[in-house]
Amino acid sequence: MFDPDFNRAVSSYGTPTQQPVRPSLRKTQVVPSLSLQRPQQITAEEWESKAPLDDRERRSVARLKEICENRPFPAKFASETAVTTRPGTPSRQSPFPAGSPHTPSGASTSRLHPSAYPPFTTVVALNDYLDLINASIEHEQEAHYRSFLHELDEYIETCNAINERLESIEHDVHSMLESWRAVESGSTRIQGASEQMLEERDRLVAMSEELSFRLEYFQQLEEATRMLNHPGESLVIQHDFLLMIERVDVCFDYLSTHRHFKEAELYLLRFQQCMTRAMTLIKMYFVGMLKALSTDVQTRLTNKDISAIAQHHLLYSRFQSVSQQVVPLLRELERHAILHPDDVTTLLTECHTAYFTVRRGLLVGRIIEEIRVLDPARSELVELTRAGCSYLKQVCTEEFELFRQFFHSGEDMLYRYLEGLCDYLYDDLRPRILHEPQLTTLCSVCTVIQALMVMDVDVPPTGMSIEMHPEPAPEAPLSRLQISHLLQMVLQDAQTRLLFKAQSVLQSDIGYYVPKPVDLEYPEKLQKLQIHERQQPQSIVPTDEQESDSLFRMPSQAIQDTWYPTLSKTIWILTLLHDFVKPAIFQDIAQEAVGLCRHSLSAASDLISARSEASQLDALLFFVRHLLVLKEVVASLELDYVRTERGIWVDGVTETLGTLLRTTTSLLRPALFSRRPQSNIVMSDAPDSKIAIDSDLKRVCEDIISICAEEATAPIRAFREKLLNHIRTKSGAPSATQQEWGKPAALFDIDSKFKGGCSAIIQKWVGYLELYLQDPATVAVLVPPMQARIVEEYRMWRDLVRDEYEWGTADKLMREPQVWDFVREATGPQYGRSAS
Repeated sequence: MFDPDFNRAVSSYGTPTQQPVRPSLRKTQVVPSLSLQRPQQITAEEWESKAPLDDRERRSVARLKEICENRPFPAKFASETAVTTRPGTPSRQSPFPAGSPHTPSGASTSRLHPSAYPPFTTVVALNDYLDLINASIEHEQEAHYRSFLHELDEYIETCNAINERLESIEHDVHSMLESWRAVESGSTRIQGASEQMLEERDRLVAMSEELSFRLEYFQQLEEATRMLNHPGESLVIQHDFLLMIERVDVCFDYLSTHRHFKEAELYLLRFQQCMTRAMTLIKMYFVGMLKALSTDVQTRLTNKDISAIAQHHLLYSRFQSVSQQVVPLLRELERHAILHPDDVTTLLTECHTAYFTVRRGLLVGRIIEEIRVLDPARSELVELTRAGCSYLKQVCTEEFELFRQFFHSGEDMLYRYLEGLCDYLYDDLRPRILHEPQLTTLCSVCTVIQALMVMDVDVPPTGMSIEMHPEPAPEAPLSRLQISHLLQMVLQDAQTRLLFKAQSVLQSDIGYYVPKPVDLEYPEKLQKLQIHERQQPQSIVPTDEQESDSLFRMPSQAIQDTWYPTLSKTIWILTLLHDFVKPAIFQDIAQEAVGLCRHSLSAASDLISARSEASQLDALLFFVRHLLVLKEVVASLELDYVRTERGIWVDGVTETLGTLLRTTTSLLRPALFSRRPQSNIVMSDAPDSKIAIDSDLKRVCEDIISICAEEATAPIRAFREKLLNHIRTKSGAPSATQQEWGKPAALFDIDSKFKGGCSAIIQKWVGYLELYLQDPATVAVLVPPMQARIVEEYRMWRDLVRDEYEWGTADKLMREPQVWDFVREATGPQYGRSAS
């Protein structure tokens, strides 16, 4: 950027203001442009605002301005000493400086000086001289312009050179640009080619790695074959052996999933052969180790001075010590038996067989000796069962734990082996059980066996019973010893014998029971019980000392002694069989027992009615008393083994009779004897016994009520029947009121007899009920139907009298509310309100 003063100075130098410039002295030359493009027009102020100068730059511009303003005179004027103040006035000295073009060569003065010329002789000479002076003046005035013009020419040449240089540089820049573009294009092509080469390299590297990865599976065959071709006794226990098996498994699985590889099937076959050879080596090592260990243990056991602790150490601790060494090998064998059952299962079975053979050879002699010590032929059966089964349970448990330390498979073979050990005791125990005649002994045997099996049964929630018979939930193999599986055979023998013996007892002691005279002494037994209770009062409900796990809540022993023997025997047998027989079988035996007991009670009732000391009412009440107990037995069996706090005698009788006789219009409806829908009935497959018991109860209760009602209403019922017969047969005969037996006085006399006899009969009947049923609440259930029957008979008699006699005769008899008050008063305040 140039200062404006500098621009004006340049303009003043280029254009003289006073003298015209000669055309010959100026060079007209076009200054080439210094830029490749037309520069943008911009003012000095805009330039100053866009490119401001700092102080240093401003000082440089000022210095340049000062230098340009004080330019020196040209060198040709340096020798002139005369300075004219007015250029147009020549001095007296020579008007031409030394060295001037007008000064003659060799003259010491200027050629314009007058001395340089001869005296002017003519005007022409003077004019020439004047012209020369004018020319010299003009020359002097234009000298610094010409000097500046010369400098401008030099500047122009310099600018032209710079312009040419710029054009050369521009050409070079264009060349460099083209070269750069060519390089860029070539670099792009090279980059693309390089990327393709890198991709190709990566693909080849990946292919090489993949080939190496896949070839590695094939190359493992050679290593495995080399190891198996040089076997030794210690090969299978080396760490590399298991690693080799693992690598063979991995290669086999890989080739199995890539059967499309070339020769994959051939390598699969060879890998399978290697695997089979490795498993065979494991089997051979295990069998050899067992034989060597068995020989050593057997040799040591033959020593007579060896203790029981030493024997246990040899039989178990020695085997446990070697199990840690062979367990990894056996785990591989078991795993391959699962993966390749066709090839390896046989080898694993041979290992199991060898193991059980060795263990059986070591234990059989010891077991036989222990059983001989128990003396199976002469010892008590229950003690023999407890001692023998406990010993076998201990042996089986130890064998089970030892087997688990070697194997995780072969459960079926293990239980067959353990059953074989148990057979040495069962061969002596089974005949004793099958020939045992006592039910209690057989039950004790079942109890002992079930106590040993209790570890196999999950504890049920509170209130539920433990059932031994349902199959247990599935568990993991060899998770625990199922001792119930081993004892089940003996338990089944004991249960079978118990069942057959119970059936025999049911037939002999219930079905074909011949009662003794003392068994039929009713009501004498009950009267003795009444006297005994008055002397020694005791509750008929069971005491706390009674067993809490009994099937039935039994009354006191004194009350049980008044029961008919077949009923006691039935309850006793069912109580024994309940915990030791399967539910389905127990249903059948219970059905049979209840049916036989009911028939025996019916026969005993008939025998009691034939006795001279008893009446028909005694026989019927005896039957009701025992049927109610038998019904509660069946009801207890309907609860699906859930223990209840309901009694079998007092509470049960009251509830049963209440359900039986609760009605409004009918005395005893058949629907009352149907099953209760809310009961969870165990004997649902055989409902005949319950229906038969309900039917007998209905019939007998109706007979009891009818006997009492007929006896109490005998006078009025006889008169009513006679009057009805007279009405049906009269044909011209006088009316009943005209006959002696039918006069109103006789009618009132019959009413008085009814009132006098009915009260005594009702009281005697209630006394019988109290004697047999022995509970006021139970008696109160039967009293209302009897009262209703008596009231109904009296109402029918009064209605007949009202129809056949004169008006007002029937009004002298009791009305129905009065009859109800009468019978209630006769039954007493304890039962009089029950029929309201």
